[in-house]
Amino acid sequence: MNINEIIKELKKGTAEIIDFERIEKLIKDYYENGKEFLVKIGMDPTAADLHLGHTVILNKLAFLQKHGAKVQFLIGDFTARIGDPTGKSVTRKVLSQKEVEKNAGTYKEQVFKVLDPAKTQIMFNSEWLNELGAGGLIALAGTFSVTRMLERDDFTKRYNAQQSIAISEFLYPLLQGYDSVAMKCDIELGGTDQKFNLLMGRTLQRTYEVGKEQAVLMMPLLVGLDGTNKMSKSLGNYIGISEPANTIFAKVMSISDELMWEWYLLLSNKSVDEIEALKASVEDGSAHPMEVKKALGCELVERFYDEANAKSARAEWESVHSKGALPSDMKEYESEGKIWIVEALKLCGLVNSSSDARRAIKANSVSINQSKINDEQLHLESGEYVLQVGKKAYAKLKVKNGI
Repeated sequence: MNINEIIKELKKGTAEIIDFERIEKLIKDYYENGKEFLVKIGMDPTAADLHLGHTVILNKLAFLQKHGAKVQFLIGDFTARIGDPTGKSVTRKVLSQKEVEKNAGTYKEQVFKVLDPAKTQIMFNSEWLNELGAGGLIALAGTFSVTRMLERDDFTKRYNAQQSIAISEFLYPLLQGYDSVAMKCDIELGGTDQKFNLLMGRTLQRTYEVGKEQAVLMMPLLVGLDGTNKMSKSLGNYIGISEPANTIFAKVMSISDELMWEWYLLLSNKSVDEIEALKASVEDGSAHPMEVKKALGCELVERFYDEANAKSARAEWESVHSKGALPSDMKEYESEGKIWIVEALKLCGLVNSSSDARRAIKANSVSINQSKINDEQLHLESGEYVLQVGKKAYAKLKVKNGI
């Protein structure tokens, strides 16, 4: 692959690149002189599990690792105790040291499903931020004004709305920028919502005379399963990279055909030309969008598991959806004594509320043991049942004899 092809693939899916010429020079220098460069990614261990939204940036890092990058994967164990205020309307809950350590451990296990361990250095910012001390922190705070800090959109909104902003939250972008000073990185990656913090790294590297100013590469935020909001655990529209292979595949198959192309661009390892060719084949009718989506599902399952699991997940999905078979991994629930169908659907997590259950029954979307029902007053006696809502939501319910 020549340099022009590498640069073309590097740009794939990116939202914005600041100082692109520097990145291009670093890659050329690697191929001409064998000189590696340092690429930073920082994540605060505020949750135990990573989802596909996180892998948008991890995929780009993995690509750079093939072309001269040594990834500095920074776990913000110090800054997690402050909490990133980006996009927050209230001060974020402070995590305990125990929570931070637990989440950091799971992060380390998960990132190597995408990144090359031999070209990745795991770092913790407590290493230098603990040593910064009160004097160093005051000096750091003195490099930036409150006026400049309020240029941040989320801070401005909260200030104008007279919502509380903790002083510690002003420190967060400064500390993230100082990480770049300590790490002496050449490039930092992040989402578009992190632009202010990413640019802080460039500013502070210049202020502290590091001898370089990091380039910045920003990736879009991945839209989740609902097709509207960014992927988020709190919204329930996510795919966790540690979820079962069958679940990952089935969730991929649930997205819209339109969203599929965005996912291909941000999640697939296929080249820009390959993705364009796939899109053209769907448009001219030579390929069915469902088959193209299955290929994406298999690629993602194989990334986090292996080829055998990908093939098995595809076969399972096709068995359930094409042949009317029941899924082999249904969750199982129990009820003590006779239970009303509306309560049963809620117990099994197939609906969010009683009104949702009634609507599903009236819409002829509820089945028991693969037979449709339309009686919302139905009560289930002792026995075992397979409950289904729509085409994709299943659960087993065992109703025991009441005392």
